Amino acid sequence: MNGAGKPSGRSLSDEAATRKRGRSLAALGYFKPQTYEELRAVLSSGTVHFPKRLRQVAIFMWQHPSDVALGTIAQVAAQAGVQPSTLVRFAQIFGYSGFSDFQGLFKEHVKGSWPEARGEPRTEAEPNATMHFLHGMVGASQASLGRIEAGFDVESFEKMVTLLAAAELIYVIGSKRAFPVTAYLSLTLSQQGVRNVLVDNVGSSALDQVGCIGGRDAVLAVSFSPYNSITPDLVAVAHERKARIVTITDSTFSPLIPLSDSWLEVVESDFAGFRSLAASLAVGMALVQGVAAKRGA
Repeated sequence: MNGAGKPSGRSLSDEAATRKRGRSLAALGYFKPQTYEELRAVLSSGTVHFPKRLRQVAIFMWQHPSDVALGTIAQVAAQAGVQPSTLVRFAQIFGYSGFSDFQGLFKEHVKGSWPEARGEPRTEAEPNATMHFLHGMVGASQASLGRIEAGFDVESFEKMVTLLAAAELIYVIGSKRAFPVTAYLSLTLSQQGVRNVLVDNVGSSALDQVGCIGGRDAVLAVSFSPYNSITPDLVAVAHERKARIVTITDSTFSPLIPLSDSWLEVVESDFAGFRSLAASLAVGMALVQGVAAKRGA
């Protein structure tokens, strides 16, 4: 400290930058991830903490590896909603010189998973713009469902079924884009004779709707990026009151994951800015059927 009470030598900003850089590289455990699977393992470990824009890039890359593999830096940046320089900065955090070098991880990955690209627009002429959009949405839905078939966490799914089947009352929580999924799952649970509460937040009453939740109950939560809804707050209340929590979400960056007893990753493809809900509904309906069967048994 100098006479004015300020640190001598390097500035605070220099020290902060050094600490930040050291944390990001040390958290990797190795300098460069050599495969897409290694990169996912690092991202899912929770040891690397990104500022807002880099976190936005991480979520996009987690959800859309084929877009990252096949696009130019300008295209990927536009889809992720960031500047191209942000992609370069993200690649450099992982020890790569630039984005094109880093992109090689994704190119190698998609060679073995080309079904992810089935949501791409058709190249042949469509009779009109509406039919072009229809075919695009069908392709996006097929890609989403194909991703579920390619890799599904059966163990997590079965644990979710067990927790929901044992619950006295199931609270079904989801808002914005997730609400159509939760509304339908609540309806089908009721049709199967499974008591549940759809937390619909009508009249801004969501916190009151979960006011009686307790340790014998369970939450079925559905949440998609950018995770800026009321859902994390409601799930946090349920977690504090010892309810069991199962979640359908689209990346390891979801704020619901640390609160969940079990969770499934469901990534929906999009077309022209619109995302399919096909995979989320398919997984949700399988959960409902599993819960009903387990209770019946």
